Amino acid sequence: MKTIKAGSVTFENVKKTFGAFTAIPDLSLTIHPGELVTLLGPSGCGKTTTLRMLAGLEHPTAGRILIGDKDVTMLPANERDVSMVFQSYALFPHMNALDNVAYGLESSGYKKKEARERAEDVLKTVGLGGFGHRLPAELSGGQQQRVAVARALALEPQVLLLDEPLSNLDARLRRRVRTEIRELQQRLGFTAVYVTHDQDEALAVSDRVVIMKDGEIAQVGTPRELYETPTSAFIADFMGEANVVDCEVLSSEGGQALIRIGGLEHRVPARGALPGPARLAVRPNAITLDPAAEAPFAGTITHAAYLGDHVEYEVKTDVGTLFVVDPAVERSLATSSSVAVGLRERGIALISS
Repeated sequence: MKTIKAGSVTFENVKKTFGAFTAIPDLSLTIHPGELVTLLGPSGCGKTTTLRMLAGLEHPTAGRILIGDKDVTMLPANERDVSMVFQSYALFPHMNALDNVAYGLESSGYKKKEARERAEDVLKTVGLGGFGHRLPAELSGGQQQRVAVARALALEPQVLLLDEPLSNLDARLRRRVRTEIRELQQRLGFTAVYVTHDQDEALAVSDRVVIMKDGEIAQVGTPRELYETPTSAFIADFMGEANVVDCEVLSSEGGQALIRIGGLEHRVPARGALPGPARLAVRPNAITLDPAAEAPFAGTITHAAYLGDHVEYEVKTDVGTLFVVDPAVERSLATSSSVAVGLRERGIALISS
């Protein structure tokens, strides 16, 4: 299968209303050719509505949508150069894998022989060479998912759309298949817009992640940027757990801020912060605990749980109860014991709200 010609995607001030309800107030976003961008957010945030507008299954109330340089805002779904992988896979149960992939090609005007040759080629591309004779019921969940991807890719779309494509798979299979999707996307170079509510999935497959809240973009960035430098408490807590606590910025210069939290002074990236009260997002694995009678920042363990490769603690402190993930499983810090609380260099960020 040859490399697909990847297209860009542009949303320009797109608005979508359903009666009196505004699902998308004003969305502007550019996705570059060959990029895999994930729309991520809680239920009702607008991610699926955004994907459906791009697919042509919904039309914007206002604004424009472009694929490449072509305005597709009001075009029907079959006149857009996109293919979609649905959550349910939507395979025809009475057709084998080869016929499922070839069906879309034949419907698009390809002669039966050419359609089947292309279908065989794309099945090989997704690692299912020799599986074309099997019915969907004779394939595993991961294999069915790859047939659905093959069917979408067979038409060589400018943009591939994936709507919660792994939600029907168990946790272990999801990890493997998401790796396969990412490797395939990078190898063929197609543009992909991926919708999920699973943060780990978004971190694993994406070039960039668009986090949505109430129909608006809360933050856009690479997985590392969103995890390590969230702009708000919502982003910090949504992209993995975070302790959001009050602190004081003592000084700020040279891009670094000196903060005080619970009597402990620590340096973090300033991110434009000025001296005074501030909010701090602290990842559970960025906190250290050591038995101590006295410490600048002290706490009391109120809960401990051994989980094999780490221990989870809840620690009561002057700034609130902290959730801590400690990899030191060889020791056990007892409930009600006093500990000195420390902070690592990474996993700590000043946030705006």
